[in-house]
Amino acid sequence: MRKVKDHLLLFLKGMSMGSADIIPGISGGTVALITGIYEELLDTIKSLDANALRLLMAGKWKALWQHIHGPFLVTLLLGIGTSLRTTVNLVHYLLTYCPIQTWSFFFGLILVSSLTVYQQAKKFTYLTLPISLVGAAIAYGITRANPIQTPDAIWFIFIAGAIALCAMILPGISGSYMLLIMGKYALMLDALKNLYWPLLSAFMLGGSVGLLSFSRFLTWLLRKYHDATIALLAGFMLGSIPKAWPWKHVIKPLHSESLGGFLREENVSPAQFQAIYQQDPLLLQALLWMSLGCLLVIVLERLAAHKQSYHRFS
Repeated sequence: MRKVKDHLLLFLKGMSMGSADIIPGISGGTVALITGIYEELLDTIKSLDANALRLLMAGKWKALWQHIHGPFLVTLLLGIGTSLRTTVNLVHYLLTYCPIQTWSFFFGLILVSSLTVYQQAKKFTYLTLPISLVGAAIAYGITRANPIQTPDAIWFIFIAGAIALCAMILPGISGSYMLLIMGKYALMLDALKNLYWPLLSAFMLGGSVGLLSFSRFLTWLLRKYHDATIALLAGFMLGSIPKAWPWKHVIKPLHSESLGGFLREENVSPAQFQAIYQQDPLLLQALLWMSLGCLLVIVLERLAAHKQSYHRFS
């Protein structure tokens, strides 16, 4: 039974997930895994099934509320929704005017969290490293993919929603980046800002279908092959780390409107960045924000461990 402060904390976790999902290269699933609500999130999504529909049709509201983990679901969705509506402009501002500091923070966040995720495994085997390397290779390959031309038709928005929301619950694989690859990031960001419901409805419907099916598969993997799945998820996060590298060089701008001004980039050293752009690489600031990202994960991990110990002995 969650207390008021637990619901407030869950709301903040939802806001963090929403903020992460806006940023290409950062996954809301990463935040859920870091903050210790990942498996509960999957179980909640999975609970939106035929039984839930039958309870709804029968008017058994209390049973339905318990079945779908109502307090958890509503609080988390409120946090995500609030973040999507209130932080989208802030995130855009930070990435535009403070890119090195912002990406440095996320770099430290992902780096340490990918390592702490391994602590969720019960034991390490000879398969842990190979599985993690496979996950890292998949995530890295996705972050290096070039965007493609796709239609703006409602049916494709439905498909894009299914793919993007499945990606959003995978740590290390960004749903926003998947939208960039499909050439739909700018379109959906504009639809969100202006509340254009035909596109948003198609996107959310597709995302719901994708989530309901994919969450069952992930839950089955975690229950059947828990440690191997944790190794794979940690690999996803490790493979996404290069995407958050703060110093980038634009190779070739793609001006097509349907691609949302997507830029091909390569990671460079701070010295190379300074030589190319004749700008201060802000190395000390970057190291400070990386450290803050690392510290945030460590604090969250310690708080989660303390909470588990408290409940175990209380």
